Amino acid sequence: MPMKLIDCRLGQPPIYPPTFFLFIGSFSTIAFLLCIRHAWKRYQKRVEQMFAAQQGCKRPTSWTAKWPLGLDLLLRVFQAAKKDRILSFFYEIVQESGSTFVQHLLGVSGIDTIDPENIESILSTNFKDYDLGLRPKTFRALLGSGIFTQDGIDWKHSRHLLRPQFTSNRAQNFVEIQQCVQRLIHSIPKDGIVDLQPLFFKLTFETTMFLLFGEYVYQLYDVAAQESEFANAFDFAQEYLARRGRLGDMYWLYNDRKFDDACKICHGFVDRAVARALEASAAKRSQAGEDGRGYVFIEALVQQPQDPIVLRDQCLNVLLAGRDTTGCCLTWTFRLLARHQEVLQRLRNEIRDIVGLGPDSLPPQREALKRMPYLAMVIKEVLRLYPSVPVNSRAATKMTTIPVGGGPDGKSPMLVRKGQAVGYCVYLLHRRKDIYGEDADEFRPERWGGDELKNIHSYAYLPFNGGPRACLGQEFALLEVSYTVVRLIQLLPKIEFPPTEPNLKVGDERQHLTLVLSCAEGYTVSMQG
Repeated sequence: MPMKLIDCRLGQPPIYPPTFFLFIGSFSTIAFLLCIRHAWKRYQKRVEQMFAAQQGCKRPTSWTAKWPLGLDLLLRVFQAAKKDRILSFFYEIVQESGSTFVQHLLGVSGIDTIDPENIESILSTNFKDYDLGLRPKTFRALLGSGIFTQDGIDWKHSRHLLRPQFTSNRAQNFVEIQQCVQRLIHSIPKDGIVDLQPLFFKLTFETTMFLLFGEYVYQLYDVAAQESEFANAFDFAQEYLARRGRLGDMYWLYNDRKFDDACKICHGFVDRAVARALEASAAKRSQAGEDGRGYVFIEALVQQPQDPIVLRDQCLNVLLAGRDTTGCCLTWTFRLLARHQEVLQRLRNEIRDIVGLGPDSLPPQREALKRMPYLAMVIKEVLRLYPSVPVNSRAATKMTTIPVGGGPDGKSPMLVRKGQAVGYCVYLLHRRKDIYGEDADEFRPERWGGDELKNIHSYAYLPFNGGPRACLGQEFALLEVSYTVVRLIQLLPKIEFPPTEPNLKVGDERQHLTLVLSCAEGYTVSMQG
């Protein structure tokens, strides 16, 4: 069809096609919106400047990226993660940029800090000024909505449901720990050469399942038999989430079929466990004599108006906390004891004096564990060097400040913009030589025994986080680690590395950083009874 000519004779107004008016209208709208956006940004910047001046804030140090968008450091962090050296890379960045600095990554500004004053501010003093930021979105595919991905009312409700499991069931929880440790001991091969990491993760998996399902866990043996498949999928999915988290707002770019399949395996495992536990619970309620039973987390959950997906999410969140963090702590503890025989011998002497050694010695009770100060120092030192959650973050829900990081000396307050993330690295905080001394990288439990660390900042040691979101299961985790360490040392007079194991210094080993800090290569220990 021939194009219709437009009449543009002299003296006559041009006749414009409708598309022209649409174009002019759209262009005008876009130009207007851009002007509004520019004006709003200028106004916002002015408000921030006035607020910063009122609070005495000064300009912070920026990190040492050389490429646009911080792409050089992003490339370095992925290379370091591939070699299981990511925490060493973080150490290099802090050495270059200072203890608190601003990062500009993929067009987004964030703050990184290892100053205890700042960490106290975001976790406690100004707790209401922050939320979890991108964590709920980044973790949703695996963990859904649970205590570690929730904010506000939902998070408070989850803590309210979980707290009685630790406060009301102390005796039952301890009995379960004892039984699970006994099963671990029986699984050590006769020659005593064993890779402890998977055994410890299986131990903490079993005790955490008891926290979730109480006495109904004994009806889940057919489900628990799939523990290794679940463990592999859970570990893989966590590693995937960690990689996604390093992309910030662009986390959604990192996704594939393997990750989806791993999440499905984890979800299916927990779904089956929940269904079986609820069946056992219903059968129990139909029988007489159920009065006097302890608090059961899964029963408290189903009393709420929730769907099966919410039940699954809550259970997965607790599994992450109970299985992975405590399993990592036990792994690092025995790795360090095997490498530092003088520490192991002093601990063995303390155990001998209080509860005895050898196959005829009685298992330690809670009161006996409390009378072992050197044991407490050993565990405290392990958690200093290898905190289970070494990296964490919050995001500002309003314009606020942190106490230090501004100015040339880093001693002035620093502005935190609304939506800006503040990351903190407990691993590096715990190794600050100006806090813990020149030997901060060394394993020396005695540092906790006198007045050496008496006056350190209360937020300079954070193995269980701090403030309102401090770990609910801290007492349970320390009890589990303490009992396991004592019972194994009681029954196994020889704990050492075989000659084939490389003699690595503390911090030189490959560290696998997912959502927790585990030993990357696994290792064998000679444990002879």
